[in-house]
Amino acid sequence: MLVNAAPYLDVERFHYQFAYLLPYKNALVGELERAGFAVHCLNGARGPQWMARLRRLVKEQRIDIIHAHLPYTAIGARLAFNRDRKVRIVYTEHNMWTRYKAITAWGNSMTFARNDHVFTVSNEVKGSVRYRSLPAGRRRPRLETLYHGPDPEALKQWASVDGVREELGIPHDAPIVGTVANLKVHKGYQYLLQAAVRVRELIPDVRFICVGLGPLEDELRRKSEQLGLNGTVIFTGFRDDAPRLMKSFDVFALPSLHEGLPIALVEAMMLGKPAVVTRAGGTPEVVEDGRQGFLVESRDPEALADRIISLLSDASLRQRMGAEAKRRAADFDIRRSVARMEHLYDELTGSARV
Repeated sequence: MLVNAAPYLDVERFHYQFAYLLPYKNALVGELERAGFAVHCLNGARGPQWMARLRRLVKEQRIDIIHAHLPYTAIGARLAFNRDRKVRIVYTEHNMWTRYKAITAWGNSMTFARNDHVFTVSNEVKGSVRYRSLPAGRRRPRLETLYHGPDPEALKQWASVDGVREELGIPHDAPIVGTVANLKVHKGYQYLLQAAVRVRELIPDVRFICVGLGPLEDELRRKSEQLGLNGTVIFTGFRDDAPRLMKSFDVFALPSLHEGLPIALVEAMMLGKPAVVTRAGGTPEVVEDGRQGFLVESRDPEALADRIISLLSDASLRQRMGAEAKRRAADFDIRRSVARMEHLYDELTGSARV
């Protein structure tokens, strides 16, 4: 989201800087620095000392607003500036509160009132934010759903790029089902593999492309082999050209068990791909069942397979839903969310430098 937003930040009105905690969590640093932004690492090791470094950074750079995107960093910022009301705190909640570990949920809840404003990435996430009491003298911060999506201009660079089938050894007429997601339990890959078995029974030349990295990679590769899916399921690992691969998909599938709001889904829709996704988190706010694709229940590989088969078997249906998907994805343009965030920054501090 930060990288997608970077080209549209108003650097004439606001002075943006970025900060992160652990040195090895630096995947976005290069892109942000190339875009002309200062990036700071607050910590060389795990521990609360990063909060003191944040305080120094805020003082040295005369920062007016901290906008946090993870509960741990948000908790630390709220504690570090609990008594300093001159520093305004904005928080974007990306996850369902029911998914947090007990200690994270407790810390988030106990410090939540220090936020000056809270964005949530979907209405489903917004509805999950519940806490019982507020400290004396503190009011409940305003919650606002703000959809964050891809950068349509960045996706245009892939419009004329092809060669995916040749690169991955996929026949030119083989239908492709694809997904882009971390290889983690909550993304539901195990159910996608089970669905792939059923789809292949009716469409023998189908291919499934799985783009992403994660702790389940070895396990999922073994499971794919055990199910006899070698040659059918292709694990690509991390790809910085994921939209290029998406462009080759006939159907985008996302079998998640829970979600905030999946940006990869919106990217695929922006590329005109119909989707088969689970009713998880904010996905029903993106895909209307029967219009831009199909919604199925989580942990139901048969329903997932049946809907994929429906789309692969009907070219006109794919085309119609793909066109609807592209229209719907325009509502999640990152430029809209940047404009709203910057309007809020002005509301909080007038002509503040952020």
